[in-house]
Amino acid sequence: MGMFTGLLTLPLAPVRGVVWLAEVLTEQAEAQLYDPGRIAAEMQQIADEAAAGEITEEEAAEREEDLIRRLNEGRARRR
Repeated sequence: MGMFTGLLTLPLAPVRGVVWLAEVLTEQAEAQLYDPGRIAAEMQQIADEAAAGEITEEEAAEREEDLIRRLNEGRARRR
C-alpha cells in the first residue's frame, strides 16, 4: 500500500517542495525580524540619528516603540 500511495501522491511533490520552501523562508525571516541583537543595533542607530538631528525626537520615540513591540513579540513567540 505504501508504494501505491507514493505513486499516487508523486504529482504533488512539487507542491510539497514549494510549501516546504515557504516555511523555511518564513522561519528565517522571523528569526531575523525578532533577533534581539539586530533590534539592539537598530535602537542604537535610532539614537545616533536622533543625536545627529537627522530625525525628530517624536519620530525616534515612535520607531523605538515599534522595536520594543517587536522585541516583546519575539520573546512571546519563543515561549
